[in-house]
Amino acid sequence: MLDIKLLRENLDLVRTSVTNRKGNVELQIILDLDAKRRDLIFELDQIKKQRNENSGKIGKGAVSAEEKKELIQLTRDMGDKIKSGNVELKEIEEEIYRRILPIPNILHESTPVGKDEEDNVEIRKWKEVVPFDFPPKHHADLGEKLDILDVPRGVKIAQSRFTLVKGAGARLERALISFMLDLHTQEHGYQEMLPPLLVNAKSMTGTGQLPKFEEDLFKTTDGLYLIPSAEVPLTNIFADEILKEDQLPQYVTAFTPCFRSEAGSYGRDTKGYIRQHQFNKVELVKFVHPDSSFEELEKLVNNAEEVLKQLELPYRVLELCSGDIGFSAAKCYDLEVWLPSEGQYREISSCSNCTDFQARRANIKFKPKEGGKARFVHTLNGSGLAVGRTVVAILENYQQADGSIKIPKVLISYMGGLTEIKLPR
Repeated sequence: MLDIKLLRENLDLVRTSVTNRKGNVELQIILDLDAKRRDLIFELDQIKKQRNENSGKIGKGAVSAEEKKELIQLTRDMGDKIKSGNVELKEIEEEIYRRILPIPNILHESTPVGKDEEDNVEIRKWKEVVPFDFPPKHHADLGEKLDILDVPRGVKIAQSRFTLVKGAGARLERALISFMLDLHTQEHGYQEMLPPLLVNAKSMTGTGQLPKFEEDLFKTTDGLYLIPSAEVPLTNIFADEILKEDQLPQYVTAFTPCFRSEAGSYGRDTKGYIRQHQFNKVELVKFVHPDSSFEELEKLVNNAEEVLKQLELPYRVLELCSGDIGFSAAKCYDLEVWLPSEGQYREISSCSNCTDFQARRANIKFKPKEGGKARFVHTLNGSGLAVGRTVVAILENYQQADGSIKIPKVLISYMGGLTEIKLPR
């Protein structure tokens, strides 16, 4: 959530950021409401001041009986005005809050301006793409022939965009989850968490999923939401808390199933294991000092990259432009892994610096060492990685001519010594 003070003092900055994001928010209405709020606060303060003066005169007996009677009535009338004014003030503040929530985060000055994903900027690539000496198969075809990805039964059990993962495929997902968590906790300094998979509306609002993206969420009958990412419960760990400065930075990670309705993806990736309603992901979240958040973003990206490097999967890093960046992010990098069957890179991780945007919504602060007013932390999040998409990348990049799949070296011990997923006899 934006600071209303920023909107007051630097309207052009906010307007430019919203425009570059292809957004459309009526900013002047918010400023008019804010001016009305401040005028009302001043008016109520004056009434309270006069009421206190009247009460003092009455209490000291410094007025005649007739004047006292008039002052008592006047003081009661002032109390009624204050009461009704407070009701109006609350309504104005709620309206400001409602209107300011849909405004996206202010873009960092280094975020490139662009219309859509075509304007994203490639930062680097890792590992040369080596052509196969046979036509590479799509992961969906490989998974079906290996009998590890069963789409028909997933649909039968649930509905479309659900997949039953079987045998060595299920073991591969479990191996990847363990490998990723071990890497991030043992080498990168993250603390592992096991958060709730259902969260309340306040938590969803804190990270920016609500109110803007409600149609993308699964909601239960009692008002809870299935998490679209562990970003939501992890970021809300410190909601409404004030940390000490020496408690920063905090790094946390979690494996969770994630649930997304994919409301805006009709007709996209209907074949395969890419765009599912339920998928597994290892998430990385940071709570950091504002002065170091962009340095921490680079480290976060490196943490996610290390997973792909150890799996020896070709990938590239993109800096997202203003027209493609997420709602809560000020600056964002995507990691895209190479998929031979498509002859292109596909997203496997998104790493964002949300600055103080989520911290304001969730009310997460820290107390500076030198004292003074508590400040909002900066929050960062990234996939470390999306597990299902990593399975897809392994199936496609490690496929053999006969349709079998070699296991990446780093995963062999996690697979109980299995070195290959063979075709069923």
